[in-house]
Amino acid sequence: MRWSTQYLWDNYMEEQKTIKPQWLEWAQKLQAITQNGLAYSENQFDIERYHSLQNITAEIVSTYSELKHKQILDLFTGEVGYATPKIDIRGAVFRDNKILLVKERVDGLWTLPGGWADVGESPSEAVVKEIREESGYKTRALKLVAVYDRDRQGHTPFPFHCYKLFFLCELIGGSPSASIETEEVDFFFEDNIPLLSIGRVTKAQIQLMFEHYRHPDLPTDFD
Repeated sequence: MRWSTQYLWDNYMEEQKTIKPQWLEWAQKLQAITQNGLAYSENQFDIERYHSLQNITAEIVSTYSELKHKQILDLFTGEVGYATPKIDIRGAVFRDNKILLVKERVDGLWTLPGGWADVGESPSEAVVKEIREESGYKTRALKLVAVYDRDRQGHTPFPFHCYKLFFLCELIGGSPSASIETEEVDFFFEDNIPLLSIGRVTKAQIQLMFEHYRHPDLPTDFD
């Protein structure tokens, strides 16, 4: 249920403005407060209060996003422990001056291969694994190109606070292969980028990948 709700959220927000609305910023902060409170509270009355606050937060998001209250609440209650930013890893792979992109099944749009980093993986291990799983290509991470706060990059709004890590990777083998999440794999010139899944990558970020490909000595970008 949690990830199906995530897809519903992505589809809904893909149709909205890329500027994060004020209500979503408040909801993110309220959810973090409730998650932290539930992680550390031992007093039963405080626990009940935090559950009530989480329920109200879900009502706010449901009201403004047009998604069902239970779907949002399930999404929130699936997050436990101290609330920290999620980490999204993306890899830029080049061949013959073209960049590797994959087409997402969920929205039919294109993105750099990548996804959530898993516990126990280093960032470079995560990006190499994601590229292999989503495109079929074997790569080696060469450089951390950028570390971004997702909310400041023009992406479609998202219910949780996220950091995005972009790596420049070297192609070392493999062959194109679709996956459970992706339906097409291809390389594109900079002036022929297809429609992008803005929740995952922006045109400005793609352009930055090309700049670092052409100029490997550029420093890592951040914020």
